[in-house]
Amino acid sequence: MCLFLFRDDQMFVHPWKGIIANIPTTLQDGKHVGESGRKLREDLAKKGFNPLKVQPLWNRHGHSGYAIVEFNKEWDGFNNAIMFEKSFELDHYGKKDYYSSRRKKDKLYAWVAREDDYYSGGLIGEYLRRNGDLKTVSSKEAEDRRKTSKLLTTLNNTLETKNQRLQEMQNKFNEVSSSMSTLMWQKDDMIRAYNEECKKMQENAHNHFKQISLEHERNAKCILDQKRELEQREKELLQREAQNENETKKLQHEKMINERAALEQKKADETMFKLAEEHKRDKEKLHREIIKLEKQLDTRQGLELEIQRLRGALQVMEHMNGDGDADTKKRMEVIQDELKEKEEELEDLEDLNQALIIKERKSNDELQDARKELITAFKDVSTRAHIGVKKMGEVDIKPFLVAAKRKYSAKEADVKSAELCTLWQDYLRDPSWHPFKILKDKEGNCKEILDEEDEKLVELKTELGDEAYNAVTTALKQMNEYNPSGRYIVPELWNFNEGRKATLTDGVQHLLNKWKLHKRRRY
Repeated sequence: MCLFLFRDDQMFVHPWKGIIANIPTTLQDGKHVGESGRKLREDLAKKGFNPLKVQPLWNRHGHSGYAIVEFNKEWDGFNNAIMFEKSFELDHYGKKDYYSSRRKKDKLYAWVAREDDYYSGGLIGEYLRRNGDLKTVSSKEAEDRRKTSKLLTTLNNTLETKNQRLQEMQNKFNEVSSSMSTLMWQKDDMIRAYNEECKKMQENAHNHFKQISLEHERNAKCILDQKRELEQREKELLQREAQNENETKKLQHEKMINERAALEQKKADETMFKLAEEHKRDKEKLHREIIKLEKQLDTRQGLELEIQRLRGALQVMEHMNGDGDADTKKRMEVIQDELKEKEEELEDLEDLNQALIIKERKSNDELQDARKELITAFKDVSTRAHIGVKKMGEVDIKPFLVAAKRKYSAKEADVKSAELCTLWQDYLRDPSWHPFKILKDKEGNCKEILDEEDEKLVELKTELGDEAYNAVTTALKQMNEYNPSGRYIVPELWNFNEGRKATLTDGVQHLLNKWKLHKRRRY
């Protein structure tokens, strides 16, 4: 707003402009040359008038000695223009001084462009009429008020529209949230029903297998009885001289059907027990290898003791050989031969032991590879299923969410719980933090247990409660068990129903059950 008082009818050129007169010029190559607009603008800017630009006026003779100063079209520009004018008037270099002085000094004269300048002839009037119009201070204020009122109306309408849109989005969000909650409940119910159905199917399969076994035994016995009966009937028919050809063919046909049924029964028995035997062989194979290694170790230890005994006996014989007794020498030769034989036997045993160790390592590697393949296959399986992959050393976020809801609002709780869970997961990855201590039992054996007096754990339990504390200590124990040196999360095949590490048998059986269920649904 203007800081000076003017008549309501006093008209200024808008955008606000100033006029600089009496700019010194020199004659060069037949043309008048004066200071550039850039130099004049910099001089005025140093005095705090903040002009936008200074435009020298030129005619056919060159620089006219006049320049137009352009200010910001808002009220701060008007204030700068008036201060610009007042500054020159105080030094007696204003508009009146310029037009009243007969002998002008070698100084610049300046004033604000008004109505008389706008309608004046020459370069100044032409420039002002081409680049501006006339406005009073009151008309400018009224125009600003109209613009402000219009802007406020537009902003109010926009705000109302945005609020309506926000309310619509909020209603839609509430509908989607309600629908998602319903879907999640339905999903949980389906998973529970699926697990119960799987358990029921396993029980039914076990009972069905048992029933089939009994049925197979009864069928085998029945087929055997029929075979004997048919053989007896065949003998009787062969003994009858009045037997006709049709009865003979019928008997042979029944016999052939009986043989085929027995063959099919045998194939079914073999197929039925094949999977069970393969699993039993794989399971017992490693056990036999372990027993064999233990026996080889016992045999090796026995051979080593026998070799030590023979060497000791040989040393005693050598010591007694000073008398030159022929029997003693003969006994020494026998012991030396026996010692050589035992050493060769020990070498053979060591070679066999090494081969068994290599074979055991290969078997273990194959089992580990199979376990890794199962972990890869179960990575995308939901943790609500019976068998899946559990990340050992990962902190459960649910206790942190419960603790955050006690301290923060519902909106902040999700973010805070995620931040706290991430922070404690980073603590677990830090190898420098090892909250465990070593204790010795009565027998002198060392055991590593959790240090419940650790400063961080005590602070966690105090601030977030027992649930968050248990989640962190559980993950910490898992990481110390599975990866104490690397301190990163390790995937493990897990039996969620029984809360334990799943065996290869569990994983394979689960895959077979899923395959059978899928096959049954297809057909």
